[in-house]
Amino acid sequence: MATLFKLSEGANLALHAMMVLAANPERPLDTVLVAERLGASAHHLAKILQRLTRAGLIRSVRGPKGGFRLGRDPEGIHLLEIYEAVEGPVEIRYCLFDLPRCPAKKCCGVGEYLGKTGEEFRKLLKTQTLAAVAVRFHGPPKTS
Repeated sequence: MATLFKLSEGANLALHAMMVLAANPERPLDTVLVAERLGASAHHLAKILQRLTRAGLIRSVRGPKGGFRLGRDPEGIHLLEIYEAVEGPVEIRYCLFDLPRCPAKKCCGVGEYLGKTGEEFRKLLKTQTLAAVAVRFHGPPKTS
Protein backbone atom coordinates (compact mmCIF):
# COMPACT_ATOMS: atom_id res chain seq x y z
CA MET A 1 0.00 0.00 0.00
CA ALA A 2 1.12 3.54 -0.70
CA THR A 3 1.34 6.21 1.95
CA LEU A 4 -0.58 9.45 1.89
CA PHE A 5 2.55 11.49 2.57
CA LYS A 6 5.78 10.77 4.33
CA LEU A 7 7.59 12.86 6.91
CA SER A 8 10.65 10.76 7.56
CA GLU A 9 13.26 11.30 10.23
CA GLY A 10 15.44 12.81 7.48
CA ALA A 11 12.82 15.36 6.45
CA ASN A 12 12.17 16.17 10.09
CA LEU A 13 15.90 16.69 10.70
CA ALA A 14 16.21 18.86 7.59
CA LEU A 15 13.34 21.12 8.62
CA HIS A 16 14.64 21.49 12.18
CA ALA A 17 18.28 21.97 11.14
CA MET A 18 17.19 24.75 8.78
CA MET A 19 15.32 26.41 11.65
CA VAL A 20 18.43 26.22 13.85
CA LEU A 21 20.52 27.82 11.09
CA ALA A 22 17.89 30.51 10.50
CA ALA A 23 17.82 31.31 14.21
CA ASN A 24 21.62 31.69 14.28
CA PRO A 25 22.55 33.74 11.19
CA GLU A 26 25.51 35.48 12.85
CA ARG A 27 27.95 32.57 12.41
CA PRO A 28 28.31 29.19 10.72
CA LEU A 29 27.27 26.25 12.90
CA ASP A 30 29.07 22.93 12.76
CA THR A 31 27.30 19.61 12.36
CA VAL A 32 28.03 18.44 15.90
CA LEU A 33 26.55 21.59 17.45
CA VAL A 34 23.38 21.39 15.34
CA ALA A 35 23.05 17.66 16.09
CA GLU A 36 23.40 18.34 19.82
CA ARG A 37 20.76 21.08 19.65
CA LEU A 38 18.38 18.63 17.97
CA GLY A 39 19.30 15.54 19.96
CA ALA A 40 20.21 13.80 16.71
CA SER A 41 23.02 11.70 15.31
CA ALA A 42 25.75 13.92 13.86
CA HIS A 43 26.48 11.25 11.23
CA HIS A 44 22.86 11.16 10.04
CA LEU A 45 22.61 14.95 10.14
CA ALA A 46 25.78 15.27 8.03
CA LYS A 47 24.08 13.31 5.24
CA ILE A 48 21.02 15.56 5.45
CA LEU A 49 23.17 18.70 5.38
CA GLN A 50 24.88 17.39 2.22
CA ARG A 51 21.50 17.13 0.49
CA LEU A 52 20.52 20.63 1.62
CA THR A 53 23.86 21.94 0.32
CA ARG A 54 23.36 20.26 -3.08
CA ALA A 55 19.91 21.87 -3.24
CA GLY A 56 21.48 25.29 -2.59
CA LEU A 57 19.52 25.81 0.62
CA ILE A 58 22.62 25.98 2.80
CA ARG A 59 26.29 26.52 2.16
CA SER A 60 29.33 25.19 3.90
CA VAL A 61 32.02 27.45 5.30
CA ARG A 62 35.51 25.96 5.54
CA GLY A 63 38.04 26.50 8.25
CA PRO A 64 38.37 26.12 12.01
CA LYS A 65 35.36 28.36 12.61
CA GLY A 66 33.47 26.88 9.70
CA GLY A 67 30.24 24.98 9.51
CA PHE A 68 26.95 25.61 7.75
CA ARG A 69 24.80 28.66 7.21
CA LEU A 70 21.75 29.40 5.11
CA GLY A 71 22.41 29.75 1.40
CA ARG A 72 19.58 32.23 0.91
CA ASP A 73 17.38 34.61 2.84
CA PRO A 74 14.93 32.55 4.96
CA GLU A 75 12.05 34.66 3.56
CA GLY A 76 12.79 33.10 0.16
CA ILE A 77 13.06 29.49 1.31
CA HIS A 78 9.79 27.55 1.35
CA LEU A 79 9.29 24.42 3.43
CA LEU A 80 8.48 22.49 0.25
CA GLU A 81 12.05 23.06 -1.00
CA ILE A 82 13.48 21.68 2.23
CA TYR A 83 11.15 18.68 2.21
CA GLU A 84 11.80 17.86 -1.45
CA ALA A 85 15.58 18.21 -1.03
CA VAL A 86 15.39 15.18 1.28
CA GLU A 87 12.28 13.25 0.18
CA GLY A 88 11.97 14.13 -3.48
CA PRO A 89 8.81 15.55 -5.04
CA VAL A 90 5.57 15.32 -3.08
CA GLU A 91 3.39 12.75 -4.81
CA ILE A 92 -0.36 13.32 -4.79
CA ARG A 93 -1.97 9.92 -4.22
CA TYR A 94 -5.51 8.91 -5.03
CA CYS A 95 -5.11 5.22 -4.30
CA LEU A 96 -3.74 3.54 -1.19
CA PHE A 97 -3.22 0.36 -3.21
CA ASP A 98 -0.68 2.25 -5.34
CA LEU A 99 -2.42 1.40 -8.60
CA PRO A 100 -1.16 3.60 -11.46
CA ARG A 101 -4.67 4.04 -12.86
CA CYS A 102 -6.93 3.35 -9.93
CA PRO A 103 -10.35 2.40 -11.32
CA ALA A 104 -12.02 3.58 -8.12
CA LYS A 105 -10.35 7.04 -8.06
CA LYS A 106 -13.63 8.92 -7.84
CA CYS A 107 -16.00 6.26 -6.59
CA CYS A 108 -14.32 4.44 -3.70
CA GLY A 109 -15.12 7.24 -1.29
CA VAL A 110 -11.50 7.65 -0.23
CA GLY A 111 -9.55 8.50 -3.40
CA GLU A 112 -10.80 12.05 -3.80
CA TYR A 113 -10.23 12.74 -0.09
CA LEU A 114 -6.67 11.39 -0.29
CA GLY A 115 -5.90 13.51 -3.33
CA LYS A 116 -7.23 16.68 -1.70
CA THR A 117 -5.30 15.96 1.50
CA GLY A 118 -2.10 15.50 -0.49
CA GLU A 119 -2.73 18.72 -2.41
CA GLU A 120 -3.32 20.62 0.84
CA PHE A 121 -0.13 19.21 2.37
CA ARG A 122 1.87 20.30 -0.67
CA LYS A 123 0.19 23.73 -0.69
CA LEU A 124 0.96 24.23 3.02
CA LEU A 125 4.64 23.44 2.51
CA LYS A 126 4.80 25.62 -0.61
CA THR A 127 3.26 28.68 1.07
CA GLN A 128 5.15 28.58 4.39
CA THR A 129 8.59 30.15 4.49
CA LEU A 130 11.47 29.15 6.69
CA ALA A 131 11.42 32.66 8.17
CA ALA A 132 7.79 32.25 9.26
CA VAL A 133 8.39 28.98 11.12
CA ALA A 134 11.86 29.87 12.45
CA VAL A 135 10.35 32.81 14.32
CA ARG A 136 8.26 30.34 16.35
CA PHE A 137 11.08 27.80 16.77
CA HIS A 138 12.83 27.71 20.10
CA GLY A 139 14.07 24.14 19.97
CA PRO A 140 15.83 22.37 22.78
CA PRO A 141 17.95 24.53 25.10
CA LYS A 142 21.40 25.47 23.78
CA THR A 143 24.30 23.51 25.19
CA SER A 144 27.58 25.37 25.41
